[in-house]
Amino acid sequence: MTLTERLKSHPFAVAAHFRYSLVFTYAAPAVELQALLPACLQADSHGEHGFVAAALVQTTGLRPAIFPSWMGQSFLLAGYRIFVRYTTSQGKRLRGLYILQSQTDKVGMAVLGNLMTHYNYYSIDVSRQEQADSWRLQSVQGGWQVHASMPVDTAIPLLATSVFDNWQQARRFAGPLPFTFSYLPAQNSVLMVEGVRADWVPQPLLVHAHHFEVVQRLPLSYCRLANAFAVRNIDYKWKRGIIDPWQPIE
Repeated sequence: MTLTERLKSHPFAVAAHFRYSLVFTYAAPAVELQALLPACLQADSHGEHGFVAAALVQTTGLRPAIFPSWMGQSFLLAGYRIFVRYTTSQGKRLRGLYILQSQTDKVGMAVLGNLMTHYNYYSIDVSRQEQADSWRLQSVQGGWQVHASMPVDTAIPLLATSVFDNWQQARRFAGPLPFTFSYLPAQNSVLMVEGVRADWVPQPLLVHAHHFEVVQRLPLSYCRLANAFAVRNIDYKWKRGIIDPWQPIE
């Protein structure tokens, strides 16, 4: 394995604080999402629907876990992920995410992200209007805009476009899931990165406007918003990556 490959394999644990994370999950045909995945991963599904999510995360103090938080980077991340399942070489079935693309408002983070991950980072502009319980965020370069709120003491109904029967079902696809997977074709292996967090209790969002060009441009016959959730003030840690040799199931 070359030095570049070692760096991209998450050779050490990373820690950060999420000031907030807004996740917009879209339902699409599971069979069509499967076509966008490497053969080692299976689209996670609810009935005939698979799911692709756009997450907007305001991150502070991102750094190697052994470093103090003041040495970390702060940035906004826009990440696009497909909900997937993976069966390890030991037969364990894991739920996780497959990264399609990542965007950030810091050029330095995009450079480091592409050096140390397989998450396909781009630097973008971001404009924002934030209040205690609402967000208006937009990126012209990233091709997205959202307006969402989390009103206090207000029951938020399921979206009219949701494929779920209730919020309990919807939370299974709120993200993030425990693992992120990357396929390493040169090694015919899967890189697994496990995330660790506490007090992760997603709260439904009231969505006033949403648009993500990366999601809408995917080759899908339909793609409709199924749920939207937010969490705030969460400490998060990614464990050191594990490379698992992949063998097709006969």
